[in-house]
Amino acid sequence: MMLCKKMKSSVLVFVGITLVAIAISMFLVPNKIVNGGASGLATIIYYTIGIKPSISNAIINGILLLFSLICFGKKFVAKTVTSIVGLTLLIEVFSYFPPVTDNVLLASIFGAVLYGMGIGIVLSQGSTTGGTDIMGRLIQHKKPYWKIGKILLGVDFFVIFLSLITFKTTEAVLYGILALFLSTNAIDWLMKSLNISKLAFVITDKGQEISDFLISTSPRGVTILEATGGYTHEDRQVLICALKESEVTEFQRKILAIDEDAFIIYSESQQIVGNGFYIYS
Repeated sequence: MMLCKKMKSSVLVFVGITLVAIAISMFLVPNKIVNGGASGLATIIYYTIGIKPSISNAIINGILLLFSLICFGKKFVAKTVTSIVGLTLLIEVFSYFPPVTDNVLLASIFGAVLYGMGIGIVLSQGSTTGGTDIMGRLIQHKKPYWKIGKILLGVDFFVIFLSLITFKTTEAVLYGILALFLSTNAIDWLMKSLNISKLAFVITDKGQEISDFLISTSPRGVTILEATGGYTHEDRQVLICALKESEVTEFQRKILAIDEDAFIIYSESQQIVGNGFYIYS
């Protein structure tokens, strides 16, 4: 089971870095779109001194990883280095493919969404593609009271500002800001979508029976609370269970098969962290 989970995670990380590489090599770089981070710096370097984005991306992340090794230790670096190496190779591979479009607006939109989706998939597996994430963590290491979100945004905007100096046009900055906005929202949307969950409250007279049945037939745990009806003043039990969205129908069927008078309340949970659910790293 553990091996299967690791294989699934590795496949998802590969899919994620592939989407990021396609976005960089076939949308953003050919159209001079700088959306911040290491990929944005790589684009600027490419059009300034001609170094391939794959090489400059590897150099930038290599330097950042070196500082990370000093500040955070081997464990942090180990989780990051594999995806960075894979991303570097894939950026090089897709650089030999023709750009999908030369329309800068379309490239900004689709490139940013692909980039954000790819980053989101990688982050969902507890890994990272490096770049801005490492920069932010390094800055926060020196300035622990600075919020990581504002640090990352500041780093990205600084890189986008450099595109104004490089390309000498405000359009480059505007397209970069558009791409940054879309990619950030794509990451947020994906991370939330992967962790859509329900919190179920079941009021019943057969709490222990239902609890035993649920535990024996599903991967979910159950918490039992003793309660008293406000109107009837009768003792009841309240079961609390965290569920994934796809499990709700079967969960309800099992409960009503034991107690057809059970009262079930579902509440949408924005985030559940723990065994069987998404764990943020």
